[in-house]
Amino acid sequence: MGEAQHSGNFDVLPPAADVVIVGGGIVGVSTAYFLAKKGLSVVLCEKGGLGEEQSSRNWGWVRKMGRDVREIPLMIRAMEIWKDLNAICGTETGFRVRGITYFFDKEGDAARYDPWMKAVAPYDLDTRLIGQAEIDRIAPGATHKWAGALHTPSDGFAEPHLATRAIAAAARAAGAHIVEACAVRGVETSAGTISHAVTERGTVRCNAVVLAGGSWSTFFARNMGVRLPQMKILSQVARTRPLTGGPIGCGSGPGFGFRQRLDGGYNFSMRALNPVDITPDGFRYFKDYIPALKHEWRGMLFRVGEASVRETLTAAHWKLDQRTVFEKVRILRPKASDKVLNRALANIRRIFPHLGEIQVAERMAAWIDTSPDAIPVISGVDSQPGFYIATGFSGHGFGLGPAAGELMAQIVAGETPMVDITPFRHSRFIDGSPIEHWPVAF
Repeated sequence: MGEAQHSGNFDVLPPAADVVIVGGGIVGVSTAYFLAKKGLSVVLCEKGGLGEEQSSRNWGWVRKMGRDVREIPLMIRAMEIWKDLNAICGTETGFRVRGITYFFDKEGDAARYDPWMKAVAPYDLDTRLIGQAEIDRIAPGATHKWAGALHTPSDGFAEPHLATRAIAAAARAAGAHIVEACAVRGVETSAGTISHAVTERGTVRCNAVVLAGGSWSTFFARNMGVRLPQMKILSQVARTRPLTGGPIGCGSGPGFGFRQRLDGGYNFSMRALNPVDITPDGFRYFKDYIPALKHEWRGMLFRVGEASVRETLTAAHWKLDQRTVFEKVRILRPKASDKVLNRALANIRRIFPHLGEIQVAERMAAWIDTSPDAIPVISGVDSQPGFYIATGFSGHGFGLGPAAGELMAQIVAGETPMVDITPFRHSRFIDGSPIEHWPVAF
């Protein structure tokens, strides 16, 4: 390894590298950082701009509470990294520990959290049930009186528009080449293993390719003959101008969700109710998603939308000398659903009338890359030596991102992984393993 010689110009595509990373979201840039710190030569290619899709348009939560139990060890490590990330990056990522709270209306609702609390007991989290006095401190001035809440003081948030680019800067400082507006079209192999990544700007000789393309990943993998089931769910949020006297940290309850921002504003949205465009992949992978739909269908709004049309017209396969969908559509900027966000804002105004006029500065939306069991793929691909996948984070990728990148770097480097990678193996979707969907009730 160590083929590439760094020219000092990290925006120029070099002829060779140890590893090529496809995708410049938070998982991709974190992987680049940790690989570069190991002394491997790294080229990250982003077809559009760094973090311009889900990595910069998510809620910004960094949480352990409510996660699928299989993700908890990785999230504990992620929280350790987040706490050091400002220092690592030498700049502001927006990370703060302010707590996360799930509010509930009925006394009996507390029992819904019992299975999760018992399952995570070995990890000694600080999650606890709280009563009205502490709720009033977290959500001052609320007119709604909740029956209780689940609260994790050690959880927090970061600023998505800052974090991905801060980590990318740290990766560059460690020696990684990061090239924007450069789509990877596919890979070439030699003697059955990855030998080259083919981009729109030329070919890079390499030993490994990491696919961290978010909702685009299934297209890329399919062209290689690799099965990667994904469903795209629309995440959306309204950013407000600064407010005073609002709730602390992050929280959600029936019909609303919120996050404080460092600039004094808030991100507001719905706790559930996410549009899902009906696409060819929806039919292609329908059986894979039956367990998830049994648990989550009430929070999904199935529709024929912009993605339905675009993906129906997208070629399933292409040659590497052809212009691809990645070059035709550099960045996905879906329109947020006014219906959903207006409902969320109406609920917030009703619950927190003392906030006064809430001025919305921006409505954002992005496609979440959702896997059948709602946990990511972070693994090599058995059928294609040298090919690795880090995708399918199912709306959990921002918080997990730094640790997911570290784990992916360990796997690529052939090191002993810091956590059990069995739940994240790609092969679970092709070897007949039962798809297990943890029934998270919040």
